[in-house]
Amino acid sequence: MATKLDEIAAKAQGNKGLRFTSLAHLITPAFLKETWSQMNRRGAAGVDHETTQEFEANLDERIADLHDRARRGVYKPPPVRRVEIPKGRGKTRPLGIPTVEDRLLQAAVARVLSAVFEEDFLDTSFGYRPRRKAHDALRTLRGHLIAGKVMHIHDADIKSYFDRVNHAWLKRMLAERIVDRSIIRLISRWLRAGVMDGGVVVRTDQGVPQGGPISPLLANVYLHYALDLWFERIVRGRCRGAAYLVRFADDFVACFQYESDAKRYERALTGRMAKFGLCLSPEKTRRILFGRFARERLAEVDKKPEEFTFLGFRHICGVDRRGRYAVIRLPSDTVLRRFRRRVRTWLWDHMHWKVRDQQRHLTVMLRGFYAYFALPHCCGKLAAVHYDVMRSWRKILRRRSQRSKTHWSYLREQSWFKLPTPVSLHPGV
Repeated sequence: MATKLDEIAAKAQGNKGLRFTSLAHLITPAFLKETWSQMNRRGAAGVDHETTQEFEANLDERIADLHDRARRGVYKPPPVRRVEIPKGRGKTRPLGIPTVEDRLLQAAVARVLSAVFEEDFLDTSFGYRPRRKAHDALRTLRGHLIAGKVMHIHDADIKSYFDRVNHAWLKRMLAERIVDRSIIRLISRWLRAGVMDGGVVVRTDQGVPQGGPISPLLANVYLHYALDLWFERIVRGRCRGAAYLVRFADDFVACFQYESDAKRYERALTGRMAKFGLCLSPEKTRRILFGRFARERLAEVDKKPEEFTFLGFRHICGVDRRGRYAVIRLPSDTVLRRFRRRVRTWLWDHMHWKVRDQQRHLTVMLRGFYAYFALPHCCGKLAAVHYDVMRSWRKILRRRSQRSKTHWSYLREQSWFKLPTPVSLHPGV
């Protein structure tokens, strides 16, 4: 089946104006079963409360039934189940959980569409794409800031992006490549399926619910046409100097050589977003002086460039050990606070676990944190996180028993009171 997707990708790459009229036939029972084997099957249940284990118990029969309904055009997706995910500072992010069979069909359609649109997406886009991750976006941005002629940064974030995607615009964008009626009908039904919130179904006329396998692809298609192509074809063409864009999902940074170009982009961006029903987040969007040349100019008046945050990292104009210009990336204060709070909450909730079980879980938490944030220059911050976790763990041990030995000298001698220390894991990022 991968060969057929490769053929679709080759056609899409060879003819950028080609519109695919027949793709639904690729979604066979065998293709659905292959998609199932690639899915994350630990997800939560949807509105029907069916688990992946229950669905898998009669997998062949369920896939055959799902394929038959999809082929005949009678498949109607149920609403997604809404859950609120904490974001910090009392805020939450709505997540839509599809049913298991709906998740499977979405994933299958996403695989087919991805074969087409991956040939169109630009190198400026990194989020929710195969073989591209946040570290690739960070590496690319650093390359622009170090080697490019950059003096002005415009850091932007779209407010409630997934909730504001305009369905009419999205269908027009999809139609640039996809005119298979079966596929378009399925996507339209997913967009209109609605959300189950507190037992009440709320129908939606805009937005793409986060949580389904098809949602990230649709979100990328939308911003590909609304932002990426516009920046590449219009903005860069009108700039006097260098201009770069790095986007990860709805979080993006534009870099400019000249202030006039940055200001023109800033003015045009608001209108461009409004055209597609989107709105920039005022508290997360700003234009600043940044880069090698900005640092040199501000040094003449005894000032330093401002810093900005992208993908959880503070970006700071600094110098390396040899005194040369460098971009210093450190975990943001928000990220550090959130992780420490998560550790303390977990320790409090699992105070009476066996100490070795606590050690195993804390080890997993720390290694996961290090795996993302262990960039060069970050070891000092991560060492502080390590110490804070050890201190919080000791505090919990003291609370659960007044008579147990919990002074540092005793604990340091115990084989179980050990957690991994940070090392730089991404020297090339």
